[in-house]
Amino acid sequence: MNHTEQELMKQIEEEDVKFIRLSFCDIYGVQKNISIQRSELPRAFEKGIGIDASYINGFGGDYGKDIWLHPETDTITVLPWRPEHGKVVRMFCTLTYEDGTPVETDTRAVLKDAVKYAQSKGYRFHFKSELQFYLFKTDGDSENTGVPYDNAGYMDIAPLDKGENVRREICLTLEQMGIDPESSHHEAGPGQNEIDFRYADPITAADNTVTFLSVVRTIAARNGLYADFSPKPIKDKTGSALHISVSTKAKSGEDVTDAAIAGILHNIAGMTVFLNPKAESFERFGKHKAPKYITWSQTNRSQLVFARHTESGSRCAQLRSPDPQANPYLAYALMIYAIMDGIENSRTLPQPTDENVLQLIHTDAAEPQKLPDSLEKARIEATNSPLVQRFIPSAVTVVYCAD
Repeated sequence: MNHTEQELMKQIEEEDVKFIRLSFCDIYGVQKNISIQRSELPRAFEKGIGIDASYINGFGGDYGKDIWLHPETDTITVLPWRPEHGKVVRMFCTLTYEDGTPVETDTRAVLKDAVKYAQSKGYRFHFKSELQFYLFKTDGDSENTGVPYDNAGYMDIAPLDKGENVRREICLTLEQMGIDPESSHHEAGPGQNEIDFRYADPITAADNTVTFLSVVRTIAARNGLYADFSPKPIKDKTGSALHISVSTKAKSGEDVTDAAIAGILHNIAGMTVFLNPKAESFERFGKHKAPKYITWSQTNRSQLVFARHTESGSRCAQLRSPDPQANPYLAYALMIYAIMDGIENSRTLPQPTDENVLQLIHTDAAEPQKLPDSLEKARIEATNSPLVQRFIPSAVTVVYCAD
């Protein structure tokens, strides 16, 4: 809901809110926060709350400047797992330096800029995410044992699926926070789960993803479990993905999905280091239906981009290469810019790859172009990408491409 600052402060007092968590993300999308008392909220709105950011990834290292957190009123939500009396709420923040200059590595601001750019050209976007994660048992010190919570398989049910009550609690908690999950089920790996979201505007969708990561880890811990969002937690089992579906709406009403997919395919190599930021991210590619080649299909879900339809019947594109350690603000921003590149430059969509790529390779067909197969190669592609160089702040690219 949209609130004025005065309305929000009155509501906070009436509802016995005692603590406000001012949240933001580091350059990798890891959520951070500082908690302030209710009495400090007027100062936060007027001037912001200054913090020492020198220990936060992407904010300057040992010689970093202080940054100021400016809470956004329309992002307020109660944290349901905190006490009912003396409630705790959370708000996402815009980041500036003391003189009001925007922080270059504020990736939420990078996404806002992408949205504004697209809107200026007459285009709007809606995103939905499918997030996969593993649940592992913990020891007496609540540390991860690496032992999966169950040995169930894809879409199994109880008693094989032991995670259904945990997923239920996660979904109910998200609903209390104003986020609507769409579906949930057991995934293919032992102890692996998936929860899907409904479409939302880019900023809300990215905020929801960050919130989801926090909720899953919290609920898992409350159940004596460890939630693992790494891309390949068990070497010989299915990796975890962040499947991102995007719907592009043109002011003219034209269906631009073909150009959108073409833009993603044309730019994906340079985007990959931001979508798959860890060395282990590349262990997932080409295994257990994870993509390896720069291909698309309308019938084969194992390709890099899967053209599908939304619940309303309009066409959309699902990108299947990102993993859950991607910063959603950067991922969505890059997808917007890539799609706009496809539209503005009339990129030609190649023929779909509906067959198994490995079967094609054994025929006379040429092998399709591959995604970067290592972190080092992905860094080189990003450094040479005109799209990345044009739209992603150099301060962000330098961090992602550092050895």
